[in-house]
Amino acid sequence: MSAQRLTQLSQASAQTQLPDYSPDEHGVGIVHIGLGAFHKAHQAYYTDVALGQAGGDWKIAAVSLRSTQLAEQLNEQHGLFTLITRSDEQSTARIIGSIDSALSAKQSPDELMALLCDKSVRVVTVTVTEKGYGIDRHTQGVDLNDPVIAADLETPSSPSGLIGYLVQALDLRRQQNTPPFTVLSCDNLPLNGQFLRAGVLDFASRTNPTLCQWIATQVAFPCSMVDRITPAPTPETHKLATELTSTTDLAAVTSEPFHQWVIEDHFPTGRPAWELAGAIFTDDVSAFETMKLRMLNGAHSMMAYAGHLSGHRYIRDVMKDDVLVQLVRQHMQHSALSVNAPQGIDLAVYADQLADRFTNTAIAHETIQIAMDGSQKMPQRIFEPCLDAIKHNRSIRPFALATALWIRFCSGKTDAGETYPVNDPLSDALMAAVTDSESTKTKVAAVHQLIGVVPDELANNSLWHSTLVEIVDSLFVNGVEMTLRDEAQRCQ
Repeated sequence: MSAQRLTQLSQASAQTQLPDYSPDEHGVGIVHIGLGAFHKAHQAYYTDVALGQAGGDWKIAAVSLRSTQLAEQLNEQHGLFTLITRSDEQSTARIIGSIDSALSAKQSPDELMALLCDKSVRVVTVTVTEKGYGIDRHTQGVDLNDPVIAADLETPSSPSGLIGYLVQALDLRRQQNTPPFTVLSCDNLPLNGQFLRAGVLDFASRTNPTLCQWIATQVAFPCSMVDRITPAPTPETHKLATELTSTTDLAAVTSEPFHQWVIEDHFPTGRPAWELAGAIFTDDVSAFETMKLRMLNGAHSMMAYAGHLSGHRYIRDVMKDDVLVQLVRQHMQHSALSVNAPQGIDLAVYADQLADRFTNTAIAHETIQIAMDGSQKMPQRIFEPCLDAIKHNRSIRPFALATALWIRFCSGKTDAGETYPVNDPLSDALMAAVTDSESTKTKVAAVHQLIGVVPDELANNSLWHSTLVEIVDSLFVNGVEMTLRDEAQRCQ
């Protein structure tokens, strides 16, 4: 079926790059959980290149845990979609053929379990965002207050969440004497493989201790670091796809030219030749991971809150604001001080590359999109480098500024009185902490009291507390524009 679609595409547009292999001739070897724009622009792209260069039965069965629309769009196009790479100079289109099919777990749970138990599936990749794991960041065990985790522990044979599906599928494979799949997290979490492994083992220990021991000795959870700026698709994305391919593609995505994937090379049952697409295989991902989380993602979060509160819809607009550019540069500079550079990487050059990527006018990455789920992102992006700064007696002000902007953002209202959604698992608690408190000190204290967000070592630090209160007070009393201008002047 995909062959017919590819023939139509080749006839429609000679400029569109098509797969240099026949997708129908390759079987499924990967299940991906967390179907979305980033997966299409990243893991699906790398697999597409690997199939073209080295072949193998490594096509992807892509799964959305909640949405039905994403799966329907892809299946209507036989798994094919357009990846549009955009820079200031040009936009190019590539048809990705590595996705075999897609399904909604909510709609087809039995089909998903059958896929996970298929002996041909040797790798399960995951992009469910930081909040999608249901793992307590501090205990590294499952979050018993998470409703999905709680429900899956109650009925482990009928899961609805990521960890529940993984544990049940691994149990069935164990019973069937089928080798386990490798589980590869591709989310922005420190040591994401170890994080996911700990959650899976804790869940299994609560339902089947024998299974827990088997997973601990038999299942690989390599760590990985992923990087490619990929905005959420918009009607403009679909319009551009039509212009470039001369066909309608409602599953198209846009992304920047840059892409990076650093992977711990531990795949007992095999893997695609992702290195042929540029993936870096290593024994230690942590240096790359820390660099990216603190310099790119940390700066991104600060830009998202400052940008949205300043009326900038896109990251590219933030980079046209001289005051914010100065603060972005300051943030990356101070974050870099907490990073041990990976071999061959110059952190100053890396910071310049990040600034260039943020400035890409062809990428419409909304600040409100990046601002989502701050309670899940701030610990590794902002709080950890801040604790390192305290430990080494360096300035903490850039991290206090980013946190103050997050707290100001959680009010859900701009200085002009315009409201916006605070999309966060703790949105109600965060908004109440910020809006129900009269004094600045009370606002800051209420945010610090939210369990599992701000580490105690930071919350109990007097310098941190006084600096944060000072900046939060200025944001609410003097306004965002004046506060940011004052902070930029401090950098000079």
